[in-house]
Amino acid sequence: MEFNFDFFASETEEPQTNTLIQYLQQQHPETLAWVAQSASSEIKDIINQNVQGLVGMLPSEDFHVQITTDRDDLANLLASAMMTGYFLGQMEQRKNLDNTLSLSESLKAKKKNKEH
Repeated sequence: MEFNFDFFASETEEPQTNTLIQYLQQQHPETLAWVAQSASSEIKDIINQNVQGLVGMLPSEDFHVQITTDRDDLANLLASAMMTGYFLGQMEQRKNLDNTLSLSESLKAKKKNKEH
């Protein structure tokens, strides 16, 4: 998985006012690549299914699918996928923290039971 940091480069002469886009454009490509690669396979699968659901998916062996869109709609799709990825990453971290805390509480309870 790779992130094209030039994707949001504006073709218009309007100044870019989206601070997140400005922030992304200021990041080194290696940093963005590392963040994209750090997503788990579960997150990548969910994003893949989400994008396929948004775009539509027909079996390639039966259909020759060609999708046409404009830059703004494609940017919105990419932003949606990025937000989905961010949300899923945060939820995955929360799940891992919950599992760790549950294990810790379980170990404390076992230790306490052995002491009594």
